[in-house]
Amino acid sequence: MRAGGIISVASIYDVEQQEQRRVLYRGYISELFVPYMDVTEEWYFRTFFDAGEYGLGLCAMPLQPLTDCPQNAVFMDGYMSGHNGTPVKKTNVFCIFERYAGDIMWRHTEAGIPGKLITEVRPEVSLVVRMVSTVGNYDYIIDWEFLQSGSIKLTLYSITPHEQSRWSLLLLLPCQVGLSGMLEVKGTEYTHVDQINEEVYGTLVAENTLGGRHDHFLTYHLDLDVDGDVNSFVKAHLQQKVVSDNISPRRSYWTVVSETAKTESNAKIQFGLKPLELLVVNPNKKTKVGNYVGYRLIPGSTIDPLLSDDDFPQRRGAFTKYNVWITPYNKSEKWVGGLYTSQSRGDDTLAQWTLRDREIEGKDIVMWYTVGFHHVPYQEDFPLMPRMSTGFELRPSNFFESNPVLKVKPPTQGNWSICPTSKTD
Repeated sequence: MRAGGIISVASIYDVEQQEQRRVLYRGYISELFVPYMDVTEEWYFRTFFDAGEYGLGLCAMPLQPLTDCPQNAVFMDGYMSGHNGTPVKKTNVFCIFERYAGDIMWRHTEAGIPGKLITEVRPEVSLVVRMVSTVGNYDYIIDWEFLQSGSIKLTLYSITPHEQSRWSLLLLLPCQVGLSGMLEVKGTEYTHVDQINEEVYGTLVAENTLGGRHDHFLTYHLDLDVDGDVNSFVKAHLQQKVVSDNISPRRSYWTVVSETAKTESNAKIQFGLKPLELLVVNPNKKTKVGNYVGYRLIPGSTIDPLLSDDDFPQRRGAFTKYNVWITPYNKSEKWVGGLYTSQSRGDDTLAQWTLRDREIEGKDIVMWYTVGFHHVPYQEDFPLMPRMSTGFELRPSNFFESNPVLKVKPPTQGNWSICPTSKTD
């Protein structure tokens, strides 16, 4: 009811090692914080916690064939607890489909051989799990997309709850969030921007209509189990080095200095301060050449709170202060905004949990990652805004011995009449 879609026990079948390898034990949206930037008496309280106060699953909507999901999609129902504890069925709240977006999985052209031009290309085909949650005026389109690898057959396969999927091996875990719906507006006496000489806390999007400025913070719970549940969090700093002693015509370069976080306080990350890469590695497993197996976070759009720490909404939403947090697994720590969000005063949030500064090296750890938008309304957003989107990736980093999709077979050649190279005499 609260989290909506939950991805559980995502694993990889490694063709080279002939075994199933664990990646993600559980992933879901823990909270969706939407504070409005209007301090007037009629609006100051509009600081919403869409998961904790409304429920992303409770607000999940039936998906429409051919519009919400493509023709090849398979639909699944969802179930939630009713007010008296009995199961309540929600029809077609998930769809699963293979996506053919014209993307390239990998390619190379070898032009260095005299008289020859050798090109190898493989198209990308991915598996998407989608749900849409309509919370008030906003529709959130939430995708988990699993990209193909070497063990995947490039043939269409209908996936139902009762059939085993041919997608036995995933390469990336991109998660995308799309945002659409009705803009939150309020009436005003103004009909032109030249008339405004005071703070109105929004944009004049139409005559007598103001669109309110606000934020969308989406915090993900990512319980990574990279090749097992004993993991560590590594910060790989990209540092500039100066060339000295005239050993090269170059004057500088950059190198990587890795640091393993020992405790929670050492794993609070704000993006944009210094270049770095963030990895979750298994300290007990290495590749043949000696690298720790791991997965790294490739972040999406970065959002930082612009409210003061002592502002009441920010005290409740203190989990947005950092883009990434790492905690040891605790089954009671699921909701970054607190177990009872509507009654929270900020004393049961992720920010409070981490004050214990627990050890996280070589533990079963959880990554909490926040993406989102600062939403400045524009006229194109009114009355119903086109989709905005953001996302992130969890990408294998020394997890495999080499490129796991290198042996994917090329697609069967068809008769493409619009392509000159496929025309026959």
